Amino acid sequence: MSEITRTVLKKYWGYDSFRPLQEEIVDAVVDGRDTLALLPTGGGKSVCFQVPAMAMDGVCVVVTPLIALMKDQVAHLVERNIPAASIYSGMHADEMSRVYNRAVFGDLKFLYVSPERLQTNQFVEAIRRMKVCLLAVDESHCISQWGYDFRPPYLKIAEIRPYIPSTPVLALTATATSKVVEDIQFRLGFKKRNVFQSSFERKNVIYNVCHEPDKYGVLFHRIKGMENGSAIVYVRNRKRTQMISEWLNGVGISSTYYHAGLDGKERDKRQEAWMRGGVKAIVATNAFGMGIDKPDVRLVVHMDLPDSIEAYFQEAGRAGRDGQRSDALLLVSDADVQKLKDGLKQSYPDFERVKLIYNALGNYYDLPVGSGKDCSFPMEMEIFARRYGFSPIEVFHTLKILEKEGYILLSESFSEPSKVMIKADRDDLYGFQVNNPKYGDVIKYMLRSMSGVLSDFVPFNEEKMARVIGLSVDELVSRLKQLEDYNFLSYAPRNDLPSIHFLSEFVGISHFSLTKENYYDRREDARQRMQAVIDFVNNDVECRSVQLLRYFNEKTSKTCGKCDVCLKKQSATKDVVQIETKITNDLNNGPMTIREVLKNNSDRSEDEILEAIRWLVDNGVLSIDKDERLYKK
Repeated sequence: MSEITRTVLKKYWGYDSFRPLQEEIVDAVVDGRDTLALLPTGGGKSVCFQVPAMAMDGVCVVVTPLIALMKDQVAHLVERNIPAASIYSGMHADEMSRVYNRAVFGDLKFLYVSPERLQTNQFVEAIRRMKVCLLAVDESHCISQWGYDFRPPYLKIAEIRPYIPSTPVLALTATATSKVVEDIQFRLGFKKRNVFQSSFERKNVIYNVCHEPDKYGVLFHRIKGMENGSAIVYVRNRKRTQMISEWLNGVGISSTYYHAGLDGKERDKRQEAWMRGGVKAIVATNAFGMGIDKPDVRLVVHMDLPDSIEAYFQEAGRAGRDGQRSDALLLVSDADVQKLKDGLKQSYPDFERVKLIYNALGNYYDLPVGSGKDCSFPMEMEIFARRYGFSPIEVFHTLKILEKEGYILLSESFSEPSKVMIKADRDDLYGFQVNNPKYGDVIKYMLRSMSGVLSDFVPFNEEKMARVIGLSVDELVSRLKQLEDYNFLSYAPRNDLPSIHFLSEFVGISHFSLTKENYYDRREDARQRMQAVIDFVNNDVECRSVQLLRYFNEKTSKTCGKCDVCLKKQSATKDVVQIETKITNDLNNGPMTIREVLKNNSDRSEDEILEAIRWLVDNGVLSIDKDERLYKK
């Protein structure tokens, strides 16, 4: 089978050979074995499921939480003439049905789904009828209660395996501790333990921690000093992305900013400008970077402390994907550790506060006790928080806690363009227009300007369409909805608001509870991850790379020789040698008291001189005579 998969790799991806570990993972999957693959950021995880799927009979179902990455991978597969499609929250029901039917009837090779879809009856019914050759779970650390980015919908993945009992599962992730590695396999129902793990070591990426109050000054000099390539600057606050980006532009460094609060089209525009080299740096929250494969990122700067080593390692790992020397710089000020601790408190509000916010949700949506199950509502967090006197940040984190507990399900806010598809037969089009002249301009516009609208959903812009036809946007939307009522078309308006879906009946405040596992244990686990970050930035005696590898249970004594700790040690060693040489040269003229040696080397600190004397005496280079004078042996 290796020969077949190598042929597939060459035909569709143009590579003559696999990267390290890829071929072993591909062979295990083709052999039908459940497999967990741990490959570093930029290690080519997608090839590990795309190549074997092309060599197998059936459709590959790919579970991923990242809608942007999902769309990107589907687009790349389609460019290679590989039939692929995706299903995610926000799509029109008719659009989903078309995609599912293509998968059921064998017209798709890859079906990407968000984890939330796994719980729907429509997905379960479809997968029971599909011929599934592989179930690929990307970002699989999300399934583990102990993973740094746990997502409850991932727990539903194992529930679909009985419908496809002979189908192997391939779990993929870039970062996982040994505890998470075991949990992933347990949660996905692996028939047998099977892990492929490459070294987490990135020899070309130099990790540096800089304790410096003037972060802006350091940032400027580091980016300005780059001869080529691009930079990513990570911060934890949306407002700061814009503020720092504007400051960089003001000091002559081309920059843009990126965060989840921007419109989807605007995010794509900014990302594309950075990808093609139109700007030198992009300042972003952690919403940026997943699935980004830009080879020449020479510098990744963290202006704020990340909340886990896993997050830091993954973000820093976006540097140097071309194998060239690159730097990851973590800037730390005295106040940062306290900010990190305050952030943990915000992430886990007190139980009484969580209970209060849950009760307010019931009032907000007018839900009597015992009602609300399977109901969905739009969630405007700012309005909700203001109405009940909460801060938006505590509402956000409380909703995440309620989601982990299984009370609700949140759909992430994203900007999806409006789409439309004409359902009427070609033969009926003329007659419908004659009998309904009111809609003539709308129908003519779609037929003339929207290629493919008779066979599939086509994205469009209501503002542009209304302007060309000569209607107001409200008038256009009204006519599109009327045409949908006539079953003439399917209209999926864009939706920029997140929604909240109640998974269980609304309970009275006296019966509200949080489990130890989902709240108290996870809070403690988050505290330990936070402490690991604090320990990392404060440990200035061990090589940075050695520290990071040890966190992921990869033990090594080989230092990188290039990080801030290693360079400091090398500099200190040179200083010690210089001091020792000066002392021994001074003693060539005869014995001297310690006070005389100190006076002779007044340009050095007393501690440095005494330490050097102690080492020279302990190692037999010098001795002390009866008058307590130092002399050379």
